[in-house]
Amino acid sequence: MVVVMAPEATQADIEQIVTLVSAAGGEAFVSRGVSRTIIGLVGDVHEFGALNLRSYRGVTDVIRISVPYKLVSRENHPGRSTVTVGGVPIGPGHLTVIAGPCTVETADQTLAAAMMAQAAGASLLRGGAFKPRTSPYAFQGLGEAGLRILAEVRAETGLPVVTEVIDPASVDLVSSYADMLQVGTRSMQNFALLQAVGSADRPVLLKRGMNATVEEWLMAAEYIAQRSNLDIVLCERGIRTFETATRNTLDISAVPVAQRLSHLPVIVDPSHSGGRRDLVLPLSRAAIAAGADGIIVDVHPHPAAALCDGDQALTGADIDELAATVRTLPQLLGRTVTAGRTLSTVA
Repeated sequence: MVVVMAPEATQADIEQIVTLVSAAGGEAFVSRGVSRTIIGLVGDVHEFGALNLRSYRGVTDVIRISVPYKLVSRENHPGRSTVTVGGVPIGPGHLTVIAGPCTVETADQTLAAAMMAQAAGASLLRGGAFKPRTSPYAFQGLGEAGLRILAEVRAETGLPVVTEVIDPASVDLVSSYADMLQVGTRSMQNFALLQAVGSADRPVLLKRGMNATVEEWLMAAEYIAQRSNLDIVLCERGIRTFETATRNTLDISAVPVAQRLSHLPVIVDPSHSGGRRDLVLPLSRAAIAAGADGIIVDVHPHPAAALCDGDQALTGADIDELAATVRTLPQLLGRTVTAGRTLSTVA
């Protein structure tokens, strides 16, 4: 069950509902979005019904939810949500491109990749400062030095930064540099991390776990929403199947399925899905055609020398082709491409 508060509801109105629910033996989780606040209730629904919560000041509606992911469900929020990151919208009607290097290596490399991202039509910059890798001997990222580079490149290009956080202890540090926190596939069910980013004052990009069902993915998003943060973007990045021809198997059907079940925006990572440069553009087109709210793409000025995932990074003519796809394909589907700031418009 969820309680939907009116836009004009005061903090006192919200606290009154929380107090009533607690007195009835339940738990109340307050989640705030851009346009409204909702309170998720856990406990005996019959006890909650006896409270007649609709009669209290500031309450717009009380909804009984049948699915376990109450706060991110379309039952709770029939219309689809838009999440804003540094002034950039991600949601229905838009096609938002996030691009950049898989990992931050140097200041020059990151700035060059950011300029390539802008040329491809990106309005957000991705780049990893902390890189959890399968092998403990692989490059693990520059840490805070990488975060500082991302902040410097943002100042120069105007592109808001999306970067990964890998443990609860790092959330405050990463939040001090980033505009959006990314939870990677290996961390999708790190529940302590999900709760920590849910308590942070930043939008969250939640990648689907490589072995996760759609419901498990949405339940992970519920952990974030339950800690007061409804500004969540889901990212389908490929799942592990028996197929070995690609790095992962892009579950393109997950886009409309997740959009039907949840009000959260859904984007696609064609780079980590295919794992090969020649697959990124076809998978990007498939994602846009399926109705994804955006794509997140790896680019690199010198892929052969990349310290991480160079085989899937776009460069050169690939950037031009992606830019042409981003300009033309969404318009055929009646959608608007989210425009990014160019170097010439940055003060």
